[in-house]
Amino acid sequence: MRKFIFLSIFLTIFSISCGYSTRSTLPANIRTIYVEPFKNNIDYTASSGRRVYFSLLEVNSRNAVIDRFLFDGRLKIAKPDEADYILKGNLVGYERSPLRYTDSDDVEEYRVHVSVSFELLNPYAEEEGEEVLWAEPSFVGEATYFVTGPLASSEETAVDEAIIDLARRIVERTIEDW
Repeated sequence: MRKFIFLSIFLTIFSISCGYSTRSTLPANIRTIYVEPFKNNIDYTASSGRRVYFSLLEVNSRNAVIDRFLFDGRLKIAKPDEADYILKGNLVGYERSPLRYTDSDDVEEYRVHVSVSFELLNPYAEEEGEEVLWAEPSFVGEATYFVTGPLASSEETAVDEAIIDLARRIVERTIEDW
């Protein structure tokens, strides 16, 4: 009798549980992607933004996305004329904002955001050459860093971590199409 009750409960829970899957939602014939060199469209002269230029930010962002695709392994990196999909990206913003203060109102921790606009293209669409499969006007990667104490690190380190976070989110958006 206990086995029957246990089996009934197990089957009930199993049948009503969500159908989460880590499989790709990409069609089976899609195996390769080309990541175009990113463009840096961040306006470093805007009065509302932080006027700090990080050299090679667009190069490091693209390399992080390529590394994440290689790590994921579901789409292979290809040359532009051999790729099933093309990913285009433009850096559009960088922000640093205070996150935590000390008792004397000094900033103890900052959060950085790196924003990028992206398009995933199908270069073999039958109409007009390229088809935009999805576009994200402001995709954000973020990280935090402490300026004092044993966990202190540099803003540049936090930017690198934000780029890695951004790359992870881009690959998830591309592969799993959330």
